[in-house]
Amino acid sequence: MTEITIYHNPRCSKSRQTLNLLLEKGYEPTIVLYVETPPDSDTLRNIGRMLGVSLIDIVRKGETAFQAGMIEWSEDKLLAEMTANPILIERPIVVSGGKARIGRPPESVLDIL
Repeated sequence: MTEITIYHNPRCSKSRQTLNLLLEKGYEPTIVLYVETPPDSDTLRNIGRMLGVSLIDIVRKGETAFQAGMIEWSEDKLLAEMTANPILIERPIVVSGGKARIGRPPESVLDIL
């Protein structure tokens, strides 16, 4: 079975729903509590590639740490901010088999498993 990783925030209802869905389907994902253990810049870059989006598209724009000017930032500067303030990273993100999906809605992750 292919390894599954979920970048999870237990305070987020969509993240909890996505994790529960994976468990209900019999998957045993590796759970990364990314707020406590943020992914490094290379991992975030890779996740963006797997999602097929630019990094600004996986930034939670409703967070208080978000700054409107971030949309104009270089990738390196944005990565530095995301690793320093991981609450900015969209959640949950599920990675499996070289693909990634954001669990909004939770069922959207099933097509990569």
